Parts: sequence; C-alpha cells; structure tokens
Amino acid sequence: MKTRLPSLLFLFALLGFYRLSLADQVLIPAPPEVGAKAYIVEDFNSGRVLAESNADQRLEPASLTKIMTAYVVFRELAAGHLKLDDMVMVSEKAWRTEGSRMFAQVGAQIPVEMLLKGMIVQSGNDASVALAEHIAGDEAVFAQMMNQNAERLGMKNTHYKNSMGLPDPEHYTTARDLVTLTRAMIDEFPEFYKWHAIKEFEFNGIKQHNRNRLLWRDPTVDGVKTGHTEGAGFCLVASSIRDGMRLISVVLGTKSDNDRANANQALLNYGYRFFETRPIYKANEKLSETRVWKGEDTQLALGLNRDFYVTFPRGQYQNLKAGIEINTMVTAPVKLGDKLGTVKVTFNDEMVGQQDLVAMKAVNEGGFFRRTIDQAQLFFK
Repeated sequence: MKTRLPSLLFLFALLGFYRLSLADQVLIPAPPEVGAKAYIVEDFNSGRVLAESNADQRLEPASLTKIMTAYVVFRELAAGHLKLDDMVMVSEKAWRTEGSRMFAQVGAQIPVEMLLKGMIVQSGNDASVALAEHIAGDEAVFAQMMNQNAERLGMKNTHYKNSMGLPDPEHYTTARDLVTLTRAMIDEFPEFYKWHAIKEFEFNGIKQHNRNRLLWRDPTVDGVKTGHTEGAGFCLVASSIRDGMRLISVVLGTKSDNDRANANQALLNYGYRFFETRPIYKANEKLSETRVWKGEDTQLALGLNRDFYVTFPRGQYQNLKAGIEINTMVTAPVKLGDKLGTVKVTFNDEMVGQQDLVAMKAVNEGGFFRRTIDQAQLFFK
C-alpha cells in the first residue's frame, strides 16, 4: 500500500485539477435553430457577429427595402435638402401602388414627417413612392440614390430597383447587408430611428398597427421593420437594448408572421444570455505615445477616433487581455487621425476586438536643424 499511495495522491490531484479546468472552461451552446432562409444577430457597438446562417445569400427583401428608403430620406433631411414640414403631393402612381398602404389620396399634399411615419409604421408603399418622387423626381432615380448609399456603406450584395420592395430579379439584399444598414441608421439618425418603435399610426381616419409583433412582446425591442411577399416569405429586422447592450437581428424567409417574431426573439435572447458588451477605451483619450522623427514635436499622443467596445462570453470580463502595437518608425509629417498602431483585445488567445491606434494631433515637419540631428541619430540606430 505504501508504494501505491504516491500514485493515488497524484491521481487525486490530477482529478482535482481536471475538475478545476472544466469549471474554468467557457461553454457556449450553438445558436437556436430557426426556420429561416438566412439570419444574423450582431452587436451594435462592437460589430461582432454572435450567430449567422446564410448571411451573405442574396434574397428578396420585400418591405425591408424601406429601411434604405428611410435612410436616404434621413440623409436628405440632415443635409438640409428637405424639411419635415415640407409638403409632398401624392401622384397617381403613388396612389395606385399595390401592397400595404397608408391610404394617401391622389393629389393630396402631405408633410414629409407624416409620410415617413406612414412608411415606417404602416409600411405604406404609397408613402414610399411619394417620398421617392418628391426627392428625386422619379422613383428610378431615387433607386440610384439607394444604390449609391448601399455602395458607400459597404453593402456588397445589395441592389435596389424600387423604393418599396416589390419583387424584381435585380432587387435583392442579404442579412449581413441589412445589419450594416440598420447599424448606420441607428448610429447616424437616433432622433428619427425612434419612430420605428411606434406601435400604431392613424391617417385619413384609418388606424393601423405596426406589424412588428416584438414591439408588444418585448419592451426592450424598439424596431425595426417587417417585410413580406410570396417570394421573400416573412422577414423581420429587429433591434433591442438591454442594460446598455444593443443587438440587431435579421431573419429572412420564414413561413409566417409568428415564425419571424419567434425567430428574432430566440436570436436576441441567445445573444443576451451568452454574451456581454462593454466599453474598453473611450475615443479621444491618450492611450500611449510614440517618438516622432524629423518633426516639430518629438513625442506624439496616440488614441482612438471612436469608442472601443468588445463583445465576449458573459461573465468573462476579467479574463480579457488588451495589447497595443505601435509602428516602429514614425516620421513627420503626421496628420491628425493617421493610423500608427493597433489596439487588440483577446480572450483565451482569440481575438475579440481590434481598432486602429491613431495620431491625436498633427505633427509638421521640423526645421533643417531638427531633421539633420534626427537623421544622424537614425543612422546610428
């Protein structure tokens, strides 16, 4: 027995270590199965994708098209090319448009704000066409504006042919592109985005309800848009915010209104249950500094041009590791915002966040004496 005791103690110690190792492991299950052609759920602040399936498959967007229509109108408002109280005349084409409507009468003069709410809440195709014609003179020209914005935002698999989402072989998008668009809209136009949480809207004596069921089911949901055609199936882009963490989920091609709501709810719940997002560093704060050669200044502060958020497994904040990499040689002139390094955050050796480290001010080229001295030092280095 004496000869076996050390081996038994070793075995017990090994088993104890094994149990501790298992306890330290972070176990995240696969995302829920949803009956959709494609889906994605992404964190708004960090941009990290938490679950996806066929996210780059080109599909018919139906009325999810109106997210881009609204985005283009918002940009026109921000640029001063349009005002909320501008009056828009409803053309016969807009009045005759098929599908969901806000019941605008031909020849009526309606404020831009009213048409926007009719399009966002009631998914009015007549409102979409009226806005498109007012801004661009013609819906086809407005579709060009939509495509220009899609390209600017990096929506690589999206093309629009109309402002409302009626089927066309050349009218398509993807779940990933819809997340990109929705993030841009929420980030750039929060004052207009809030209209996507309106549950009902009355116009011309007719009250209609927002088709987004999650606005009634989940108080944390504040948008975004539903869509449906026979070819597209039932689609929904949803967004919610819980304890400061905003997620965006996109579900395309489910079989029913209830299915699209359930699928989005499951994806949102999954994201919140197993992940969390926190700000790691703030924008415009000094994180480090570097030597500048041949410049008016010899030292340059480095920081970030936007807040740095990281999404990671829930409860594992203490296990994040941050590191800074700075370019080995920085020579003047340096422009404000020039990329001079990288900030990286890892969890269990996996990259969970990365952002450019930039110059927090400009550094002009130094005088002849400074350049000469630094050149000599660099020669010996």
